[in-house]
Amino acid sequence: MRNPLRPLYPYLTKYKKRYAIGFCALIITQVVGVTVPLIIKDAIDGLTHRVSLQAVLFFAGLLLGVALIKAVFQFWMRWMLIGISRDVEYDLRNDLFRHLMRLDQRYYNEHRTGDLMSKLTNDLSAVRNIVGPGIMYSANTIVSGIATIILMAHLDMRLTLLAIAPLPLASVAVKFFGQRIHERFEKIQAMYSELTERVRESLSGIRLVRAFCQEDAENQEFNRMNRMFVEKNKRLIWITSFLWPALALLFAASFLLIMVVGGEHVLSGEISVGTFAAFNIYLMYLIWPIIALGWVTNIIQRGLASLGRLWMIFAAQPGIDDRFVPENPAATLEGEIEFRNLTFSYNGFPILKNINLRIPPGRTVAIVGATGSGKSTLAALVPRLYEAPEGSVLVDGIPVRQFPLKTLRSHIGFVPQETFLFSDTIRENVRFGAPDSSQEEVEHAAEISNILPDIMSFPKGFDVMVGERGLTLSGGQKQRVAISRAILRDPRILILDDALSSVDTYTEEKILQHLTGVMAGRTTILISHRISTIRNADEIVVLHAGAIVERGSHEELLAINGHYAELYNKQLIEEALEKEV
Repeated sequence: MRNPLRPLYPYLTKYKKRYAIGFCALIITQVVGVTVPLIIKDAIDGLTHRVSLQAVLFFAGLLLGVALIKAVFQFWMRWMLIGISRDVEYDLRNDLFRHLMRLDQRYYNEHRTGDLMSKLTNDLSAVRNIVGPGIMYSANTIVSGIATIILMAHLDMRLTLLAIAPLPLASVAVKFFGQRIHERFEKIQAMYSELTERVRESLSGIRLVRAFCQEDAENQEFNRMNRMFVEKNKRLIWITSFLWPALALLFAASFLLIMVVGGEHVLSGEISVGTFAAFNIYLMYLIWPIIALGWVTNIIQRGLASLGRLWMIFAAQPGIDDRFVPENPAATLEGEIEFRNLTFSYNGFPILKNINLRIPPGRTVAIVGATGSGKSTLAALVPRLYEAPEGSVLVDGIPVRQFPLKTLRSHIGFVPQETFLFSDTIRENVRFGAPDSSQEEVEHAAEISNILPDIMSFPKGFDVMVGERGLTLSGGQKQRVAISRAILRDPRILILDDALSSVDTYTEEKILQHLTGVMAGRTTILISHRISTIRNADEIVVLHAGAIVERGSHEELLAINGHYAELYNKQLIEEALEKEV
């Protein structure tokens, strides 16, 4: 059977020296601690025969010295073992985040953000409790229990056998309840993930919630999920609340047997009063191992459930990586793009069909078509945000899979259809892909996208915080910041995926005037619904139902009087109606 803790071994062995120090301190702590009942035994038996101040002070000093030694080593034990758990948590969190950064877009399309956030917080904390308190108290329980039972046997074997007689039942109880704790905690963590995702969606879409007056509906749904979460926790509390008293009851049974049988041994003179007192203290020493057994079982079962959830992330491998990159890949790109017999499906649905298109370096090609025709998907295949079939997408005549991802993407400036800004200043959002850029370069990129006048009108200029996902900016301002971000990278390939849809016609014209100089000498893919945006492109490609149905210049496509002409005439009518209104 596979060891469920095996995934943690690389993290634990990293700190093996500190673990060794911590376990040495633990052993010394317990060995020193279990001598206390022996000192009390000698004190009681000695003082029974002759009481003197010197003897009292001797035994008191001995107990004080033992307590001080135990305190020092107990400090080092906790400092080392609990401290390691935080370091392991740090390593795990870094590795998880690094792994998430490697996973491709398909993974995030299939997994909810709230669930991933739950795993990086709640589940990681539960795993840390295995590595720290779980390991420490397990070892503490084992060492303390073994040492205590050995010394009890040294004092009186028969009483020891009576004391530990009920304990096999403890292992049965731990096994029975432990499995149920594991199962119920898995359900709790799954529910916590759903609750986290619900909160994330509600807060991210708060403007939509308010616009549709759905505050009460959201509150009711959250209340329902929150109640389910509480009920699942209560079911777990019921199990753990039953486990601990059950273990304590077993100890009480042992204590009762010792009081009756041990008392008879004292009365018959078989053992001394000091021995009986020491034996009872040792029996009390077993209280903690027994109770800790239930507590540690709870910690470990919770942690194992969470560890399994975390390893589901590590088990996911990126579908897009550098495994096909040759030993000496190309380091620079000229910018030629070619789609060769490209057919692409997503989740079994055909998106693009037999696309053949070559874009020479420095040329601007516009792609238009109805919603769902595959425009954005086609653009996303160039930087390998999705993986196209082998040999169907090429840059400079080389399949994109043969470029390192970092090399390929560093030469591409990409403005996606859905603009995303980080909760940071405008400056840092613009510099996101080029963090070493100077202020002059940032301002120049902002000027090209025509966002500079807006930025300068803000009280803090480039230092203004844009809020979560750029909520403090308008849609057009966010798009222009995103364009600045792409331009600042000085890419060989520029992809603008409907990047001007949120700006007005006047702003669009100014941006296009500035972009004309930027696009010169670069390969540009320009996707738009507006004819005004793409009419001056070197070539216009019309997609319909995932296939290229028309291509040519603006005038050539109008002369064909096909899909493009229909789209153009429709927009002319819409513009005329808007002017009348």
